[in-house]
Amino acid sequence: MGSVVTRIPAAESQRALAHFQALLEFETDCWDVHFALTNGRQDFVLIDVRAQSCFEAGHIEGAINIPHKNIDEVRLADIEKSQLIVVYCAGPHCNATEKAAIRLATLGRPVKKMIGGVTGWLDEGFTLV
Repeated sequence: MGSVVTRIPAAESQRALAHFQALLEFETDCWDVHFALTNGRQDFVLIDVRAQSCFEAGHIEGAINIPHKNIDEVRLADIEKSQLIVVYCAGPHCNATEKAAIRLATLGRPVKKMIGGVTGWLDEGFTLV
């Protein structure tokens, strides 16, 4: 009798490869964002999609604040249409990144979410401003 881990067999390797490669089209992580920001390699716009009060209490340096419910073409006017946008929120317990990503994709904007959000950022030992 197998464990609950193996009760459902793992996907065939080619399906697993396609799945995990596809995830990277939609997600990035805190470490990669931090590395880009601190090494002069920022080739994306970083948007904190939490409420303004949360942003003001502490955010990632270099991020701009557009709460997910306020994302529209007017607020994106200064961002080139082809520019990658990376969104983050409070953390894994928050779905504001998904709401923001839906709005951005609906507007035809390239978008990735930073998995972990502020919680992940702090867990990595990085600081907020």
